[in-house]
Amino acid sequence: MTPLYYAVSAVLKAWHWGFDHIPGLSDGWVWVLSIIGLTITIRAMLIPLFVKQIKSSRNMQLLQPKIKELQKKYGHDRERLTQEQMKLWKETGTNPFASCLPLLAQMPIFFALFRTIDQAAKKGADGAKGFLTREDATSLSQSEFLGGRIADTFINAEHLQTQVIAIFLVIVMCATQFLTQRQLMAKNMPADALNGPYAQQQKMLLYILPPVFAVGGIFFPMGVLFYWVTSNFWTMGQQFYVIRRNPAPGTPAFKAKQQRDAAKGKDVAADPSTVVDEIVKPKPRQQPKKQTRNQRKKGGR
Repeated sequence: MTPLYYAVSAVLKAWHWGFDHIPGLSDGWVWVLSIIGLTITIRAMLIPLFVKQIKSSRNMQLLQPKIKELQKKYGHDRERLTQEQMKLWKETGTNPFASCLPLLAQMPIFFALFRTIDQAAKKGADGAKGFLTREDATSLSQSEFLGGRIADTFINAEHLQTQVIAIFLVIVMCATQFLTQRQLMAKNMPADALNGPYAQQQKMLLYILPPVFAVGGIFFPMGVLFYWVTSNFWTMGQQFYVIRRNPAPGTPAFKAKQQRDAAKGKDVAADPSTVVDEIVKPKPRQQPKKQTRNQRKKGGR
């Protein structure tokens, strides 16, 4: 984690230096804005991964008919089915795990920020991590935002203001996460993808994960909650932009874009999911006509 401490603290200090030169900002506001700046920096760096996630998710949706065919054909042989699916993903350049990449890439940064703030809160100057100086750690541990201490959690807070702000941030964090996933399932997933075991699992996670994050959120320092809330808003806005400008075929978002383009007089793109590929059937083999013995003899001559 040491390299991550230096990476996180370097970005955090760069933003802190910039906001610290704005007159009238208290230390609490400077640290909160620095954490938000850190979040924006990290999410901007993860845009290439998000693009891969979108492409992979779209390919997975378009491949659903072929995957269903493979399931019908090799459903009795799980090993062969897995091999054929892997072959199909490789041929189309699809990574079924790409949807997890942005979240997995963020988790180390999240834990590094958590430890940086947590250690500063518990040890003060002795809890400095990475490029943070003893003075930075002391300032971070004692700074207040709207009356609440940035380094405190809902559980160990001594001030009511900290608990009120923390619980508000936890609610916003869970709500934005729920709405982001709900937006994806309602607008940018074809009807076929909303049925079956995988879809049921996604629906269960839609309602289970927010309470899980809510329970975990009461143990997060308030500064970490600002990071998570900002990241969720970024995800929501980024996803809304992609769904509106480049929706997946066969989804309500794609139909809505077709209607907007038609209303504006633009060329309306055809939905690739409705295009049926023509299957060229081989010509039937023509059987030779039956001939009598005399006809065969004449032909031979």
